This record gives sequence, structure tokens and C-alpha cells, in this order.
Amino acid sequence: KAGFINYVIKHFFEDGRSLDVCANRSLATGEFSHYQTVCTRILPASCRLFKCFKKQYSEHWNDIFKTITTDNGSEFADLANLEQVSKTLIYYAHPYTSCDKGTVERHNGLIRRFIPKGDCINNYFLQQIIDIETWCNSLPRKILAYHTPDEIFERELDQIYQAA
Repeated sequence: KAGFINYVIKHFFEDGRSLDVCANRSLATGEFSHYQTVCTRILPASCRLFKCFKKQYSEHWNDIFKTITTDNGSEFADLANLEQVSKTLIYYAHPYTSCDKGTVERHNGLIRRFIPKGDCINNYFLQQIIDIETWCNSLPRKILAYHTPDEIFERELDQIYQAA
């Protein structure tokens, strides 16, 4: 999906196309399949998030994102390219082995409190998804000594920026 997001960002910001035109043009020309695209309802957030990450963390990307663990799904195939351009290591879980990515599975369980398994994410408004994300990242965790993921992330960023 990263390739698609890059495509949209390029045509949105450089060519002044709408997000709808960017997404559907990529399908019409065959540059991307439906499996490689992001729903146009969540595309604005994806573009903003990617652009924000790229801008905000580009200088310290390798300090912040040392590893990424993910499924073997085709939607994550582009992550392998990230290893080529950064020091971030990509780890793929073994098929049907949820214990390889316990934290991801725990997070999925939290999300399922709001979006039941089998429910189409397209049935939810962007603001609903953002609210779920905010709730998850603001939830204190035992594994984090009852701090929130947001607090820990900010603390780590502060340390990285102080060391620079």
C-alpha cells in the first residue's frame, strides 16, 4: 500500500488532482489493483499521516523505527522496499502463528471492541476510526508500567531529539 500512497501523494500535491481522481485514475490505468489501494474514505488520513511521518521523522527515521513486524499479507508487500532505503528491519510473522506478533494481536483485540470481526471498515466514518485510534493509544498498558503508548512514544522521541 505504500506504493499507492506515494502515487497519491505525488499526484495530489504535485499535479493538484483530487484524492478521488488520484485513486480511481490509478485503477483505470491499471497501475494499481483494488488490493493495492486504500479506501478513498480513509485515504485523506493515510496521506496526511504518511506526509506527516515523512516530514516529522525523516531526519531520525532509523532511530525511531528500528523494526516493523507484520503479517504476510499482500497489503504489506511494499514494506520490503523500506529495508532497501533505511535501516528499518521488516519481520514477517509465520502464517497462522499469532504468537509471532502478540502485541499486534492484542491491539487487534482492542479494535474489535469497536469494529467486530467481519465488519467492513468502509462502514465507518473517518472520524470514528480516528476516535478508535486515539482511544487505543491513550489506554494505559500493564506492559508499559501503566503508561500509555502515546506517553512512551513521546518520551522516546524526546530522548532521540535530545541525543541529536
